[in-house]
Amino acid sequence: MISRPLDIASRLRPAPRNFDFMFYVDVMFLALFFVLFGSRFVLAPGLELTLPQVVGAQRAAALTTAYVSVPHAGQIFTENGLINQAQLHNWLKAKAQQDKQPSLLISAGANVPNGAIAEIASAAYAAGFLHVQEAALDPNPRAGDLSR
Repeated sequence: MISRPLDIASRLRPAPRNFDFMFYVDVMFLALFFVLFGSRFVLAPGLELTLPQVVGAQRAAALTTAYVSVPHAGQIFTENGLINQAQLHNWLKAKAQQDKQPSLLISAGANVPNGAIAEIASAAYAAGFLHVQEAALDPNPRAGDLSR
């Protein structure tokens, strides 16, 4: 250690056996600091935060009239089962004619290229859908499953 060659350890005074007056002053200043400058969001991170509600957000989220799932590239699932790209155009046209304001939700897997999703979205717009939304599937669906 560096104090041995210089013999610094012998010149130090011993540590106090009890807390002196300055300890209590320091504790008092720390408490005063947290009372005056402490943020309730930092000291209490579990506080509930309420976000403002956007008018019509609930209504817009409930507009989905058709659902398409694309777990892997080249696989398109509807409520009728597995369909190909040509059948998708006919299915989209039939679904678009059923509602005044049709909306499509595309649920895509992690490994589906954006080009495939864009083709489905453009086919939906061409069929008459007003809104097309994309949702991503969980890339590792068994990550939180502890039953393995």
